[in-house]
Amino acid sequence: MVPARAHTSVEVCGKGSGRVSIAALVCLKPGQRGRLMWRTRLHRGRAGERGSFSEDDYIAFLDQAHQRLRAPIVLIWDNLNVHVSRRMHTLIAVRPWLTVIRLPAYAPDLNPTEGVWRWMKRGLANTAARSVDHLAHLVKRRLRACQQQTDLLAGFFASTGMALEPEPPR
Repeated sequence: MVPARAHTSVEVCGKGSGRVSIAALVCLKPGQRGRLMWRTRLHRGRAGERGSFSEDDYIAFLDQAHQRLRAPIVLIWDNLNVHVSRRMHTLIAVRPWLTVIRLPAYAPDLNPTEGVWRWMKRGLANTAARSVDHLAHLVKRRLRACQQQTDLLAGFFASTGMALEPEPPR
C-alpha cells in the first residue's frame, strides 16, 4: 500500500526567492520495513514556469516507484486538482498495476504523508536558507534522514488508523 500526498512546498523569501515542491510516497508492505520515496521540483518564479507538479510529473514518479518496488501499487490520494483531472484519470487507466483510492475532501488526518511534511518542516524551523538551491539541499537532507527512520514511517501510517491487512469477513 502506498499512501501519497500530492505535494507540499517550502519557500525562501528575498532576492532570488523561489520554492521547492515535494511529492512523496510512504510505501508499506506487510512484513517489510517502510520506505519513503520522494521527488523535488524547484520553482524560481520565472515567466512561464509551471508552479507545481504536473500530471506527467506525478505519473513519471509513480512509474519509477512501480519499477523500484516491483509490485502493484495501491495509492491513497487526496483530491488535489491535478490528481482528479481528466488527464490524470486517463494516465491512471492504462496502468493496471495502479489502484487509486481517494481520500475524503479534506482529511489530512488520514494521510500518512502529512506526518512526513510536519516532521520535515519542524526540522527546518528557524532555518534561514540563502537561496532556493540551499533550501532544496536542506529539504533533501531532511527527507533522507526520514528515509532512514523506518519506525517513524510506520508511525505516520499507524496514526491514520488504517490497516495493511484487510479485516476478516464476519
